[in-house]
Amino acid sequence: MWSEQFDAYCERTDFTFWSEPVNALTNAAFLIAALWVFPRTRGLPLARAMAVVLFVIGLGSFAFHTTATRWGALADTAPILGFILLYIFAASRDFLGLATWKALLATALFFPYAAVTVPVFSALGLGSSAGYAPVPLLILGYALILARRAPRTARGLALGAGILCLSIAMRWLDDPVCAALPLGTHFLWHILNATMLGWMIAVYAQHMLEGRAPAR
Repeated sequence: MWSEQFDAYCERTDFTFWSEPVNALTNAAFLIAALWVFPRTRGLPLARAMAVVLFVIGLGSFAFHTTATRWGALADTAPILGFILLYIFAASRDFLGLATWKALLATALFFPYAAVTVPVFSALGLGSSAGYAPVPLLILGYALILARRAPRTARGLALGAGILCLSIAMRWLDDPVCAALPLGTHFLWHILNATMLGWMIAVYAQHMLEGRAPAR
């Protein structure tokens, strides 16, 4: 089961290892983003953990776009979910000032939130990209809450949400444009998503270094 192969993206034409060379190699963007932001996370354990997870996202996605297997798909998506949950916890605790247990609860609430919103985005025709669509909406929610108390952080989050929306659009377009553009657009999802994730870590790190997080 886990070794079963499937064709999910426009660029792939068979099940050989390098059938998606551009999709595979553009995962270097995640590694570059992680290495860029890592020095900025000094003294910030959660930010450093995010940078490590970002690096793992690149490795997992590379595994998927070369093997095209079920286990590769899990290696691709699991670190992304891990990053989302880690960021929600950090944002809830350090942006909103929630107690740790409340931040953990807010993180757990992502699952019912996704259960409600993903079918809505799916009904709008986003296909497999519907699973990611609730995330920029959630980021914008945090940005709105922070607009007065931490406007710089709010602007950073809003920019991250905008980049993610464009990134999701490139992921969704991969199939519709395939006949006209055999390369597809999924590789742009990698580049934009890596940029967005690195940026989001930098926004969190800057917020913490400016001493805006509540004292604990």
